[in-house]
Amino acid sequence: MPQTWAKPERLENCACFSVRKAARAITKQFDCALAPSRLEATQFSVLAGLAAARRFTISELADWLGLDRTTLSRNLRPLVRKGYVSLSRDVDQRRRIVRLTASGRRKLTTAFPLWRSAQRRLISAFGRHRFVRLLDGLADIRGLAG
Repeated sequence: MPQTWAKPERLENCACFSVRKAARAITKQFDCALAPSRLEATQFSVLAGLAAARRFTISELADWLGLDRTTLSRNLRPLVRKGYVSLSRDVDQRRRIVRLTASGRRKLTTAFPLWRSAQRRLISAFGRHRFVRLLDGLADIRGLAG
């Protein structure tokens, strides 16, 4: 009789289900840690992504974050409304440029220590060696996915 974990048709053995479930648990931890900054983990990621470059088109930022354009647009709306991000037309009028504003940079600066603390807690609880292996494995999977 095969072991339960060896049955690929079981939902808990599904790679997509398991990774998404783990991602939701980690996101919840980061949302709690970032709560004093009034940023959600997804918003923090967008601001941090924008801080990594002087400018991105929406498509470039979506690719960099691993999001589709619709999801990114939905995540950008509150950040634009709060003045943390600006959208402008590129020389090519079909493209929109996304930039981190001074207010967004200040918000990111106040949120970063909260993020760092959550990151350190996660690494400590999981183990540094296992965490590095996890990141390597996830990078390999992203490479396979295209």
